[in-house]
Amino acid sequence: MTAFTLPLTGVDDLAETRAVNDQTEKMLDQLVPLPVENDPIAARDFRRHGGGGFPPLTLLPDGRPATMDGVPVRVFKPPTVRGVFLHLHGGGTVIGSADGQDVRLWQLAQSAQVAVVSVDYRLAPEHPHPAAADDCERVARWLVTHARDEFGTDRLTIGGESTGARLSVVTLVRLKQRHAITGAFRGAMLSFGGYDLSMTPSARRFGDRNLLINTPTLHWFHEKSFPGLDPEQLRAPDISPLYADLTDLPPARFSVGTNDPVLDDTLFMAARWAAAGNRTELEVIAEAWHGFTLQPTTVARRELAAQDEFVRTAVQSIK
Repeated sequence: MTAFTLPLTGVDDLAETRAVNDQTEKMLDQLVPLPVENDPIAARDFRRHGGGGFPPLTLLPDGRPATMDGVPVRVFKPPTVRGVFLHLHGGGTVIGSADGQDVRLWQLAQSAQVAVVSVDYRLAPEHPHPAAADDCERVARWLVTHARDEFGTDRLTIGGESTGARLSVVTLVRLKQRHAITGAFRGAMLSFGGYDLSMTPSARRFGDRNLLINTPTLHWFHEKSFPGLDPEQLRAPDISPLYADLTDLPPARFSVGTNDPVLDDTLFMAARWAAAGNRTELEVIAEAWHGFTLQPTTVARRELAAQDEFVRTAVQSIK
């Protein structure tokens, strides 16, 4: 008989987490949900101006625009560079941008001593799948070849939030299957990703609760990014990497809250990651929402510090 225990973190900080959740939910209840508005352009503008529970954009002079293999990126380069972190932003491949997290990415760059490359991949519905995945793959391959010349190091890591976490796994699998590249990336930092776009039980059962994203919002993102595909087609490994061959992938840190529609996605992917023989860290935070690291809470600050340490350790480790 095998026993499996899944400890929850953040239990001691539940009062603070609940207070922030309640405050954010009241604010979101006054807004029109994305699927009702049905305007991706307006949704992007709304996000950029601090709407929908997201913090307002703060552009830092430390981030500079560049291109890598023709793909626009935003680069943060601290005084000491020991590695490179390839960042893929969230937003369902419909909203979001490379300049949407300047403060966080500059913090990570300095704390972990890594150059951060954030990809401004193409968005749907103007550019449906596989546009976003293609752009991420191109930048990853460019870094494998040119990172040492550009940044003085070829110690690479990758990661992102929500859709960015999914695209990170898709990119690693593509590098392995299409180009026989394994071992180039030393770690994957995967925050509250959705890895099965045909919808895991938690995503299907979440309903229309207005907690940043919900089941209708997930359907809306999928319809914009993968038009005309049925659930079986959405299970293609290049779309839903939960179904991919996950052998020979780097160590990964997964984090998710229990009040997140993609909770099961993280639980299932972490289990498959470990079963495939890859080193796996899993952090499950009590009652945290999707995107909880954007909130001003103790559990968010603690998780961001743990992510900094994960990236720092990955680029400084001896393989």
